[in-house]
Amino acid sequence: MQHTAHLLMIRPVRFAFNAETAVNNSFQVAPNDASLAVSEAALFEFDRLVSRLENEGIDVTVVQDTPEPHTPDSIFPNNWVSFHSNGTLVLYPMYAQNRRLERKQQVLDAIAEKFLIKYSIDFSVYEANNIFLEGTGSMVLDRENQIAYACLSPRTDKFVFREFCKSLNYTPISFIANDVSGKPIYHTNVMMCVADEYVVICLASITDTLESERVLKTLTSSGKTIIDISYEQMNHFAGNMLQVHNKEGKKYLVMSSQAFESLTPDQIATIEQFNPIIHSDISTIETNGGGSARCMIAEVFLPLK
Repeated sequence: MQHTAHLLMIRPVRFAFNAETAVNNSFQVAPNDASLAVSEAALFEFDRLVSRLENEGIDVTVVQDTPEPHTPDSIFPNNWVSFHSNGTLVLYPMYAQNRRLERKQQVLDAIAEKFLIKYSIDFSVYEANNIFLEGTGSMVLDRENQIAYACLSPRTDKFVFREFCKSLNYTPISFIANDVSGKPIYHTNVMMCVADEYVVICLASITDTLESERVLKTLTSSGKTIIDISYEQMNHFAGNMLQVHNKEGKKYLVMSSQAFESLTPDQIATIEQFNPIIHSDISTIETNGGGSARCMIAEVFLPLK
């Protein structure tokens, strides 16, 4: 199944602008506010999004972050861990040294209490070679069709990407995607979202004609309706969305309010033909962290105990 009703989210303690990640994340903006104000606002936004998900019957495992070691981006767990339906847990190599500290055992223990972990694959060893693959930020997975999409960047290495695909039996589709200034987009999940019957994607960012045609052909041959977004919409996190379902099996598309408000009425109508939308204002998190709603959620496809 492409989507799950079980989500992992990390409740932040000291969320803050991370200078280590800002070097290649053009979505981040250094704050004018004091760090305490940013941290408190992010906590409020986090709790509100969790509440909206839970109110729709979606199971959210919330793990409280620890003050030490300081992990300013712990609110984005999908970059360092993923969980798969065959019982596999995967750990990933992270670009920023302070993000490597997010791999906290207490998080894995919380998942192990509810779900069955049969296997573990640890790609974090590639950090020693300065090559990286930041989980389902670096990759967007079509789980039903076993296709993995990745725009290559300093945070998404082609070799490690292919190693992931070999290990979990995915077909790799890699390409170059650039922002409006011509710089590589840091994570694939800010320029595309794959749902069960549709995909939201900024096609303009894939500037190589052959690569663009290959991506489009793969998406259409797997039966996806294409919802093309502009650079401006992508810059408002309209590509950073995640399809989920609740305990009754009802599907939703989760996004930020900023992303929702950037969509056209026609785009919203197309999405709502497939599923309703859940959105919440997480502007403090988006501005300081350079990630949005999808980045905050690690999907749990593991079998329940």
